[in-house]
Amino acid sequence: MVPFQALLAYGLSVDAVCPGKKAGDICRTAIHDSLGHQTYSESRGHNFALNATFDEVDAAKYDGLIIPGGRAPEYLAMNGSVIDLVKKFEDLRKPIASICHGQLILAAADSVKGRKCTAYPAVKPALIAAGAHWVEPETMAFCISDGNLITGATYEGHPEFIRLFIKALGAKISGSGKRILFLCGVSFNGSRFKFIALI
Repeated sequence: MVPFQALLAYGLSVDAVCPGKKAGDICRTAIHDSLGHQTYSESRGHNFALNATFDEVDAAKYDGLIIPGGRAPEYLAMNGSVIDLVKKFEDLRKPIASICHGQLILAAADSVKGRKCTAYPAVKPALIAAGAHWVEPETMAFCISDGNLITGATYEGHPEFIRLFIKALGAKISGSGKRILFLCGVSFNGSRFKFIALI
């Protein structure tokens, strides 16, 4: 959701699609947290409303593609229509930004061979098997670009991930020296704390 909303905030027109779903349908999201275990935990996220229909998408009418992470890429990487769509963006050399587990789709579409790539560490074997030049993430916020391909380790890297994607589109983001205070509150939820932004 963060890249979708950030790109809208920059004035871009962004369509969200899902195979087998139409504009107006809902995708349930998940929230991943690292709570000191060997892997992340997954909790129910938000309902994300789609604003376009997957079967009507024409890659030639878009300037770039974002592939979010999470668990969905594990099964989307086996969907022929998804793979064909990614290959069209690659053939057109349009910017493709993928984060976390999204690179499983890139590997299935043969879009990483010979390319520098990072991802959530569990995706490393699939990327190496697909011929990627694996770049170990220094932190879970690590992102890297190689030509039209932008990859990020996890959602912790959203700021850099979005900046690199905007740059690949030919635009420029400047901080203008302004500083913003982001006020947060803490709410207790079960056995862990969550930080909530006050709007």
